[in-house]
Amino acid sequence: MIIAVLSGKGGTGKTTVSTGLAAVIKPSQYIDCDVEEPNGAIFLKPLMCDPIPVKVGIPAVDKALCNGCGDCAKVCQFNAIAVVKGNVLIFPEICHHCGACYIACKQGVLYVDECIIGVIEKNERNTFVQGKLNIGEPVAVPVIKQLKKHQRTDIPVILDCSPGASCTVVQSISDADYCILVTEPTPFGLHDLEIAVGLAKKLRKPLGIVINKACKDNSLITDFCNREGIEVLMEIPYSPEIAQTYSRGDLPILADKRLTESFQSMFSRIKKRVKR
Repeated sequence: MIIAVLSGKGGTGKTTVSTGLAAVIKPSQYIDCDVEEPNGAIFLKPLMCDPIPVKVGIPAVDKALCNGCGDCAKVCQFNAIAVVKGNVLIFPEICHHCGACYIACKQGVLYVDECIIGVIEKNERNTFVQGKLNIGEPVAVPVIKQLKKHQRTDIPVILDCSPGASCTVVQSISDADYCILVTEPTPFGLHDLEIAVGLAKKLRKPLGIVINKACKDNSLITDFCNREGIEVLMEIPYSPEIAQTYSRGDLPILADKRLTESFQSMFSRIKKRVKR
């Protein structure tokens, strides 16, 4: 079973929920798909093996055979290719590796040149996997695709997705059996939750809500969930003790043992939903 943890915005508590699940589900595999800023390792503290480079194809040109027609530049939607006075200039920093330029080149003078855009890191038992995109790289999807190749099928998998509803999130949750959407009871939290819910429904994924930093009145979120027929799986209270534990790099469930029971109960409920 694959459980994806996502949110419409950053800072809502995705990593709190995903690492908490990984800690209470034994055995399980945690995959940090937030490749631009992975931080699950801070809390789960895995012992990493040697990193695995993630390579992509960057176009290069055989200048001796190129006639400077400019077809490759015309087809590139990201302006990663320019033709100046018959010379083809390629800008790898903004290339999205779509391959359209190879198809457009009637002379067949473009070829693939490999480039490392990030790394995959995991522990020896393959129960913790994370991706890291190199600083300045514009496209994270190839790293996530490589991450998914290390996904196990014999134990539950928890995917800690990047915030928002971009291509990286779509790629991360594409094969998820269930989505947990983490939010907070604020107007901003509700606004971005609606976007994340729209994405999950568009992909026809069953979903439930976790309210983080919950207070006495969570009606802003619960009213929305009631209208949309979405289950509130769990509430994590607004707590200075939890915040202090988190700031030390420790799992929040250590600050409140009742959270352990809540996470276990949530996982049991999710299993029942998935079996349906």
